[in-house]
Amino acid sequence: MSKLFESTTLNGMTLKNRFVRSATFEAMADENGACKPELVNLLVELAKGDVGLIITGFTYVNRIGRSRLGQTGIYKDELIPPLTELTRAVHNEGGKIVMQIMHAGCNSYSIPEGDYALGPSPKKMPQGCVCREMTKAEISETVADFVNAAIRVKKSGFDGVQLHGAHGYLLSQFLSPFYNKRTDEYGGSLENRARIVLECLRGVRSAVGGDYPVLIKINSDDYLDGGFNQEDMVRLAAMLETEGIDAIEISGGTHLSPEEYLFSRKTGIVSEEKELYFAQAARLYREKINVPSMLVGGIRSYSVAERVINEGLADYVSLCRPLIREPDLIQRWQSGGTRRAACISCNECFTPVRSGKAIYCVAEAKLRNKS
Repeated sequence: MSKLFESTTLNGMTLKNRFVRSATFEAMADENGACKPELVNLLVELAKGDVGLIITGFTYVNRIGRSRLGQTGIYKDELIPPLTELTRAVHNEGGKIVMQIMHAGCNSYSIPEGDYALGPSPKKMPQGCVCREMTKAEISETVADFVNAAIRVKKSGFDGVQLHGAHGYLLSQFLSPFYNKRTDEYGGSLENRARIVLECLRGVRSAVGGDYPVLIKINSDDYLDGGFNQEDMVRLAAMLETEGIDAIEISGGTHLSPEEYLFSRKTGIVSEEKELYFAQAARLYREKINVPSMLVGGIRSYSVAERVINEGLADYVSLCRPLIREPDLIQRWQSGGTRRAACISCNECFTPVRSGKAIYCVAEAKLRNKS
């Protein structure tokens, strides 16, 4: 049997294989952030398709931290009941599910006109969002919001929680000297820039307990001049290891990175050699860090997924866009249909969600309409 389909355990959470559905914005929540039945149906299909671990789309911990319309929220107790229905439905299909929690920082597309987003330092973003510098009191309040969100995640029946520390959202902004120009204890050295991340981790761990899986997603590189880089990534991972993180997902890029280095790259179909965007970073990680790793980034071929595990690049293979088109991809691969994923990395799936409409594979829909 391929190592891809080995059962593994992360802090008591047993996974049927080494495939992870990386957090993917679904735009299947109402105006208050309550998840709709469509989200339940989507994630149940992934569970039926034998995805080892499902990570939800980014879920905001307070109202000002919302990035986009249609985004799921976890900022109040009233949002727990529909999420409980979601986890129950996924578990009924034998799936395991973790919620990713986040704050958009200055990377918001939903701040009312005339209002301000919050971030480590003042910044005006290309979409028009104006960000002001957070006070220390607001930083403390935001850490508390992450902690309270994690408590709700556990109450809702999720198998674990993932902090979103990548892609130029709030925690990633604090980590990156490109965004973070502070001169207090939250800016300057990496130790200072990582302070809010470690405060969130410590608070969440204390709240959910030592036997509840706590994961994080981080950038390997911002691909921005003066931004967070691979050396920072390894040093941050060492800090997270010391604090007892259960798994680290490695990604890269932000909304402001050059187009060829965006966190979701529009590449079209490429050779297998070009599928692993963050292979070098994964190797650097492996040299220093013992925490189980999840590697995302352009993986489309079964043979590449096998190489990730067999060569020890990572412990888990994370997929995003391929599972939008083929929620049963893992089941197909396990049954012997190992042709590459049908996803063509066109990024057209982001067109509907950016206007608050539910995600779907636009390329596949176009093919259906032609036939």
